[in-house]
Amino acid sequence: MADETLFLSNHQPSTPDKKPLLTMDSMIEQCIGKFGWAQLDQAVLVSLSWLFDAQQTFISVFTDSDPAWHCTDPIKCVSGTSDLCGLPDGSWAWDEVAGHSSVVSEWGLQCATPIVRGLPASSFFVGCLIGGLILARLADSSLGRRNLLLLSCLSMGVSSLVTAFSNSIWVYAALRFVCGFWRAAIGTCALVLATELVGKRWRGPVGMLGLLGSTVGFLSLPAIAYVNRGRSWRRLYLWTSIPALLYCSLVYFLVRESPRWLLVRGRKEEAIQTLKSIAPPEQRPRLTSSFFSTVASLDDYDPLTEAVDHFSAVKLLFMRRWALLRLSIVSVVGFGIGMVYYGMPLGLANLSFNLYLGVAFNAFSEVPSTLAAMLLITKLNRRHILLVLTAVSTVFSLACTLKGEPWERFQMGFELVSFGTGCSALCVLLIYTLELFPTCVRNSAVSLVRQALVLGGTFSPVLVAAGRATGGTLSYGVFGAVIGCCGLFTACLPNTQGGTLCDTMEEEELKMRERSSGQISAPLTLA
Repeated sequence: MADETLFLSNHQPSTPDKKPLLTMDSMIEQCIGKFGWAQLDQAVLVSLSWLFDAQQTFISVFTDSDPAWHCTDPIKCVSGTSDLCGLPDGSWAWDEVAGHSSVVSEWGLQCATPIVRGLPASSFFVGCLIGGLILARLADSSLGRRNLLLLSCLSMGVSSLVTAFSNSIWVYAALRFVCGFWRAAIGTCALVLATELVGKRWRGPVGMLGLLGSTVGFLSLPAIAYVNRGRSWRRLYLWTSIPALLYCSLVYFLVRESPRWLLVRGRKEEAIQTLKSIAPPEQRPRLTSSFFSTVASLDDYDPLTEAVDHFSAVKLLFMRRWALLRLSIVSVVGFGIGMVYYGMPLGLANLSFNLYLGVAFNAFSEVPSTLAAMLLITKLNRRHILLVLTAVSTVFSLACTLKGEPWERFQMGFELVSFGTGCSALCVLLIYTLELFPTCVRNSAVSLVRQALVLGGTFSPVLVAAGRATGGTLSYGVFGAVIGCCGLFTACLPNTQGGTLCDTMEEEELKMRERSSGQISAPLTLA
């Protein structure tokens, strides 16, 4: 691998007479390295937020779909045609139970352009983009992980509840934008908070626990939609928003703040109380202020290494050349993965397969995909995993576009393999990003990568709507080409396996210098 010192900023290296930077990672490992019930409770509570995040992300698969219809005039209407706009008025009608089961039938959008039909879903993803850029920095600066998670869940639940009372496609799209705006920070806060509440050994499994929560949320959608089949699409928003609001009370009363973030912010006493609440009982008596006296005070660090204001975390990422390089690469990879992860389920209505079963199969496929990622990430190199997963997703996405009787029978299988490998790639990428950046900018870095994922999803609804209008699966071909090209950039990233989490930018740069000079005995191969 190339010498990483080439990507360091122009800051002067630490001089011998300067106080050496001491990591908080080893201190926290001594406190919470042994996984206990208290940490499991916190990880499960935080990871539940992914459930509601997934519901709002994929709810449009059902609320914005084309409902069933039938011919009323057998002379002017031919059953089985896919082009309603080419049929004379009065020759067809929505099925009685489907009249208001979708925004398409309620507001007469069957002949609208792909841009209008994809507007609500695209508005949601645009809201995610803007919300992620604005809200993420608050988790690294003033609000912290826990408070931003609570605010985001509460606001997303309220906006989703109000969406059920939309009276036009434009109001509906605007409310979906608001919902996406507040939803943007949930997954990032949950992932970072859960992994910072446990020791290094359990970082990967706990991160995957959150992604399993997302799977449960995704899987609950076809069940909720099936129970409410033939009824108004508004009921889906009620069924998903009210539990999300109830969950907020659990976050407020039971979830603790990240001790790493508290220490970085200089709130040592609060960090000690948090560690006491989640550490094994035998460790709690020794957790006093004197125990952390060997940890360098934040006042000893260069101000550039601290998240001291609303914009500093993102500024740090752009000021350091190595950080910007890493962020650019993982963002490009995330864009490609996001197009597959968000686009594949939205395009299920274009396949000749039952929509409820198709969504259920996609949701079920996330379980083995996440478990496979959890296993792979503890054994293999992150770069190699991502390269293989994106390549496999590319092949099977392109296979979905094959025409003819033999191939169309396997379309659903091809779609499942492509989506499943894309899901695994998403899991690996998020854990990889956590390890590439230090504590002071970690939440912002993960958030920006998630925005790249969402940016890929933003284009998906329009591509799917265009494919629906042509009666083909061209969108799957686009998804495959994009993830394949973007995945190749993974080869440019450094390896992080077996490495410790750094807390400051200077500490990360010091580790890079030591690796380049051979002071680290073994490369950061993922062990």
